[in-house]
Amino acid sequence: MAKQKGHIKYVGTLGEVRHFKIKGNDGYFAGLKGGPSAEQIKTAPGFIRTRENMSEFGACANAGKSVRVGLSSLMKQMADNQLTGRLTAIMKKINIEDGSEARGQRAVLVSQQPQYLKGLDFNRNISFNGVFSAPYTLTPNVDRNESVLTIPSFNPANFISVPSGATHFRIINAISVIADFVFNPTTGAYEPADTDLNELSNIAYSAYTPVDVATTPLTVTATLPNAPTMNTNVTAIGSIGIEFYQQVGSNYYLFNAGNAMKIQDLF
Repeated sequence: MAKQKGHIKYVGTLGEVRHFKIKGNDGYFAGLKGGPSAEQIKTAPGFIRTRENMSEFGACANAGKSVRVGLSSLMKQMADNQLTGRLTAIMKKINIEDGSEARGQRAVLVSQQPQYLKGLDFNRNISFNGVFSAPYTLTPNVDRNESVLTIPSFNPANFISVPSGATHFRIINAISVIADFVFNPTTGAYEPADTDLNELSNIAYSAYTPVDVATTPLTVTATLPNAPTMNTNVTAIGSIGIEFYQQVGSNYYLFNAGNAMKIQDLF
């Protein structure tokens, strides 16, 4: 793939060369037109591997989407513009671990390979550990439908990287559910193993806490709605985050910068 380096920036096609932007990347790119037709890809024997890859890629993309949908109210302030691709890539790593099915039908078994998601920062440019370094514990209950985040008393000046102008912060404890994605030979498509539990979530917040005063011990409990019964085909994702605010009068305004969140554990 060619990349434009000159001063003329444009997209579209000139002759046999197509010029385009790639989301999340700087600069402009160029590539040749052409390639196989859609019908060839769908039916030709020579493209069987392509069809298998497309099938599994779709499953990985949908599994990654379920992570984002479960935490959708936090994505605007927490995620970078390449999170979708990074989640799909992680799901593909999980996908190829399945040795029980044929290519093109391998499942995305997050329940068996949770380690690939553990520790993921939702914004690769803002590490949660780099923003918040106070001790904490995240503990799920035995039913896996609730988690408790506990943080002993600490001085924010020593343990939080506070953006300029912020007066308060809130700690986030988010629990969400991702189901395994499995191939359905009847429909010829991938589906979540449990549609009722997939993408279920709850997001809990601490109180607005001043950035310049030592805190009291903090406890933030997140409970899935209606206390569902979890099965072996689903995984609870425990994410923790921090948001910064500026207080003006009695109102708190969310900062656009400095906020961070990561997947702490899966259970």
